[in-house]
Amino acid sequence: MNSSRIALAAATLAFSATLAHAVTSSGAVTDQTTGKPSAGDTVEMIDVQANMAAVAKTTTNASGHYTISHDGAGPYLIRVTHQGAPYFIAAGGPSGDVTVYDVKPKVDGISVEDQIFGMETQNDQLIVTEEFVVHNNSSPQVTQFSANPFEFVLPEGATLDAAEATRPSGMPTMAMPKPLAQKGHYTFAVPIDPDQGTDKMTIFQVQFHLPYSGSFTFKPTLLLPVENFVVQMPKSMSFSAGNGLQFQSLQRDPAMQIFLLKGAVPSQSIAFTVSGTGSAPRDSQQADSGAAQSPQNAGPGGGIGEPINQPGPLDKYRWWILGGVGLLLAAAAAFLLRKPAVAAGVHVQTATFAAPAVTASPTTAASKNTALLNALKEELFTLESEKLSGTIDPTEYDQQKAALETVLKRALQRNA
Repeated sequence: MNSSRIALAAATLAFSATLAHAVTSSGAVTDQTTGKPSAGDTVEMIDVQANMAAVAKTTTNASGHYTISHDGAGPYLIRVTHQGAPYFIAAGGPSGDVTVYDVKPKVDGISVEDQIFGMETQNDQLIVTEEFVVHNNSSPQVTQFSANPFEFVLPEGATLDAAEATRPSGMPTMAMPKPLAQKGHYTFAVPIDPDQGTDKMTIFQVQFHLPYSGSFTFKPTLLLPVENFVVQMPKSMSFSAGNGLQFQSLQRDPAMQIFLLKGAVPSQSIAFTVSGTGSAPRDSQQADSGAAQSPQNAGPGGGIGEPINQPGPLDKYRWWILGGVGLLLAAAAAFLLRKPAVAAGVHVQTATFAAPAVTASPTTAASKNTALLNALKEELFTLESEKLSGTIDPTEYDQQKAALETVLKRALQRNA
């Protein structure tokens, strides 16, 4: 998933690697929960091209400071482990400072704002992307992390194809969920860090497929209350809600339809049936993604026309609806659900899902490269972590690792 973004990240990271022969990082680790320096945390330098091996190791001193270095071309990451939870930055950057949080297995303040089902059909299969926008508004701020940080349930007969998690820092991570003992139950082995402002929370996304003969009834199992329970599908498909469910139909885009259920709770019996066939539009996604970065649309609602200064009742969904967001843009859907009006710059990274070739200014390119660097390091680290913990199938590990190594080799050849 998001192969273009990974490829660009690899190229950026590989190019920087050719320019360096030794890497040193120095900084301070601060425990945001207590507001004090974090002493005694393990700090490691990770070689992303050597099976994520730790090539150097130290600990923070009483003042939370560390210095770590290693001779080699890299690229390297800095991993700080605090109370069992990992935190990352790129090694050798201008600042080696790292923020961590205390860890609890269960945290008050965890909530699900959006649970989004995006679907389309393909031959005799129903392709579904399900996304969870998760808030951690704990006070004092703490990270939720345990053997099962975030659990969810797939429909009976579903085959899990891919997954991704994005932490509040903005780092996307390929993180295949671990199956639990109860049938259909899975967990992401990803910490749920405290929100970093109103726009930065944790987003989990899974893609799966189901056998499909023209109709399928979903009976979702909710494990947490959900503020916005959303179903999105092509207009050529039909939607039928279960008895007594008050789904709102949000009709704005000629090719897509959206159904919203407010305030869903675990005790509620939720069911809906989809039927027919159809594919999510993608041409319009690319056109709108390009428009989203146009300078003249830099005000609220930028990218879809004139600035929107008086949001209407459906403007909360405007970007999502008018953009024709499909399965490959499920991550964008969460942002579109949250905000009634969005400045164009906010969605630069999201736009790369559908339009990676958009030309950017040098400043924007530098910002995007930083985000892409973070994406690659998280992808690689999570893959190796899953291998070590036994949460990824060996065949799948080999496939994903080979793909990432191929991208790195091609990037090195281009920049040699």
